[in-house]
Amino acid sequence: GEICAFKIHGQEMPFEAVVLNKTSGEGRLQAKSPIDCELQKEYTFIIQAYDCGSGPGGTNWKKSHKAVVHIQVKDVNEFSPAFKESVYKATVTEGKIYDSILQVEAIDEDCSPQYSQICNYEIVTTDVPFAIDRNGNIRNTEKLNYDKQHQYEIMVTAFDCGQKHAREDVLVRVNVKPVCKPGWQDWNKRIEYKPGSGSIPLFPSIRLETCDGPVSSIHTTIELQTNYIGKGCDRETYSEKSLQKLCGASSGAIDLLPSPSATTNWTAGLVMDNNDMIFKFDGKQGAKIPDGIVPKNLTDQFTITLWMKHGPSPGLRAEKETILCNSDKTEMNRHHYALYVHNCRLVFLLRKDFDQADTFRPAEFHWKLDQICDKEWHYYVVNVEFPVVTLYMDGTTYEPYLVTNDWPIHPSHIAMQLTVGACWQGGEVTKPRFAQYFHGSLASLTIRPGKIESQKVISCLQACKEGLDINSLESLGQGIKYHFNPSQSVLVMEGDDIENINQALRKVSYINSRQFPTAGVRRLKVSSKVQCFGEDVCISIPDIDAYVMVFQANEPKITISGMDHFARPAEQFERGVILLPDIRIVSTVTKTEHPVDSKEHDRANKPVVLEEMLHNLDFCDILVIGAELDPEQECLELDHVELQGKHLDATNSTAGYSIYGVDTMHNYEQVLRQVRYRNWYTSATFDRKFRVKCSELNGRYTSNEFNLEVNILHSSNSNFMDHVSHMIVEPQFLQSVHHPEGSISAVHNSVVPSVATIVIVICVSILIFIITLGVYRIRTAHQHSSGDNEGSKENEMDWDDSALTITVNPMEKYEKPHQTEEESEEEDIEDEEEDTTSAESDESEEEDEEEEEEEEVIVQKGDKQNATRPDQLEWD
Repeated sequence: GEICAFKIHGQEMPFEAVVLNKTSGEGRLQAKSPIDCELQKEYTFIIQAYDCGSGPGGTNWKKSHKAVVHIQVKDVNEFSPAFKESVYKATVTEGKIYDSILQVEAIDEDCSPQYSQICNYEIVTTDVPFAIDRNGNIRNTEKLNYDKQHQYEIMVTAFDCGQKHAREDVLVRVNVKPVCKPGWQDWNKRIEYKPGSGSIPLFPSIRLETCDGPVSSIHTTIELQTNYIGKGCDRETYSEKSLQKLCGASSGAIDLLPSPSATTNWTAGLVMDNNDMIFKFDGKQGAKIPDGIVPKNLTDQFTITLWMKHGPSPGLRAEKETILCNSDKTEMNRHHYALYVHNCRLVFLLRKDFDQADTFRPAEFHWKLDQICDKEWHYYVVNVEFPVVTLYMDGTTYEPYLVTNDWPIHPSHIAMQLTVGACWQGGEVTKPRFAQYFHGSLASLTIRPGKIESQKVISCLQACKEGLDINSLESLGQGIKYHFNPSQSVLVMEGDDIENINQALRKVSYINSRQFPTAGVRRLKVSSKVQCFGEDVCISIPDIDAYVMVFQANEPKITISGMDHFARPAEQFERGVILLPDIRIVSTVTKTEHPVDSKEHDRANKPVVLEEMLHNLDFCDILVIGAELDPEQECLELDHVELQGKHLDATNSTAGYSIYGVDTMHNYEQVLRQVRYRNWYTSATFDRKFRVKCSELNGRYTSNEFNLEVNILHSSNSNFMDHVSHMIVEPQFLQSVHHPEGSISAVHNSVVPSVATIVIVICVSILIFIITLGVYRIRTAHQHSSGDNEGSKENEMDWDDSALTITVNPMEKYEKPHQTEEESEEEDIEDEEEDTTSAESDESEEEDEEEEEEEEVIVQKGDKQNATRPDQLEWD
């Protein structure tokens, strides 16, 4: 009557039934091992109950009917969603809104619909123009732009319906593809240029994208914009005189706007840009050219050249703006010749003097050119071959569009005034003044009387040192036409084949032939026009805006060296003494060497001084320090034969000697070594000091200041004075002392000679006094000793007072005790030889004799035996 067991029938069910109460038959069904919904969601099995009437082997117990048990496993949200792919990629075209760019998908391993379904997706990355829906579809919320961003990377997560989010976010990469736009591809905005690199290609891998448009021809213009550098491009900034010599211009050009100096002081009051010799006129300044600079009669042939930068005239009513004007100085107000700008026209006025033929003649020549008012630099040459006047602008010829005739000017004896930047109004006003002021910039204004310039020279004078170039013209291709402007700043190319144009443009390069170019940016503009086959609407190609970055050249250090002090006897100065026999001009450049080894990067870059750098100089000045030369008695001179075959000229004044012109350092050395200093009245002069200084590029790079001191030795009739002068030259305090710092050396050289002169005079006075006293005491002592020895015949030798001359160094502190007679004799002879040659001793001997400054006792025609007897001499 009791229930003893429950049995489960089925294949390895993870459940068991346990009897709780045998009498009542109550039992419990329980799991034997953990149950996992994800492995099996439900179980169905049969269960039977057994009574306790079991016999041997359990054969007699009775069992109940079969009951079916159905078990459902309830799910727990234990799994997170996971995406099917590790990365999702898609590509879109710019400018479109997509409904769905791509779909992401996540799965969840939970078994129930509630926990296994993905209820939501979300974009984790902020500020991206994308959105995602519940099904994982990603779309863009705004039009994408390839130029703004080529690629987007966004992170996406997923949520199941139990709000559990994905274990790991997934990366979605969206690439933006540009809409095909016609234009130049594969070029760099910045092109770097190091000085001395020659010609470098600007766009080595450029290509034109036309998006398969039907192109029939392409016209491309490449423009190098250098208008803010100096006079419109990178030119060598030498003086106009030097440039004209370099270009082979005929001599005789007069520079009306030179650098201000002692001899050319009329430009001192003008505003000047030193680096490029540019003068800026603001409508309030003018310069009077002194009389005698330009001849009064220019003849029927002459040339005026200038650089000019000019904008439209200020004010409503445009005034005449004078560049150059020759007018009456007083009484009247006649303009004899003038060059001026009026309403963006260039006008040249030339009034001939009255002679036999009193007829109408050409007097005003007008040129109307846009360039006169474009605020850019241009080079103007006015060639006058009366009555024909020709204008060259930037090397191109222009005939006047209007020529006005006028009567000749009646001759008068009124002086004329030549001016620059304004015109002198001498008459018709209460107080003479400037009028018709110029507004703009001028440079290199010259006038050459009696000659006109050739086209070749004019082209050379305005030639630019930088510009566009084409590498290997031969390989440009058959169908390419090209054209350069005169200054090679604009290149025009035309062709009908895209690939040929691509190849041609890759060969366009930038070149700068200056050794020390102006550093900075050069802007580049490439504009293109495309013609198509039979279509009204054609492809538009955007312009290229790029720039060349020119780096700063390593600056040269120009060093002048040589002998900085010497002395010569006065007679040599009358013939002339070479001042700089061994002058040496060397230029070095310091470069920083970058370490090759990566381990050395943390070390400081060490500057390395290179060997000599060869470049030109444009002037060397020998300046007189102190009082200027007195033309009555002294001068600096140079045989002008030395300048032949060189690009050099020289000017001489009482302030010094100036050698100028663009030439090599070697040629400058050769000429400087021939400059002589003459003084034919030396008694008033004891020493002269000079300073040498050289320059490159009109003072942009200057050398050290090399100081030289010259001493004049004054000789006397007597041997005694010869010897004294020999002593004066030699003492150590007169030798130039080479200090490691140039400043100390300069101070030493400038102070010592004046002190030395005073010391010398005092020393000589003391010396003469001591010697006179010494001779007197010797004679007294001799008379005393000869009286004592009269009776004895031991010493038979007497002093021969009449022939005894003794010269003594009063500063000598000791006498060699064991000197033999032969040595004494040899020294006497040597001293006499030294006396006769001291006047001609040169610098090298001075250096050797510095060590032998003690002067020996000289005994002439005397008894040498007694000279060695110190007991006989009583010195005070």
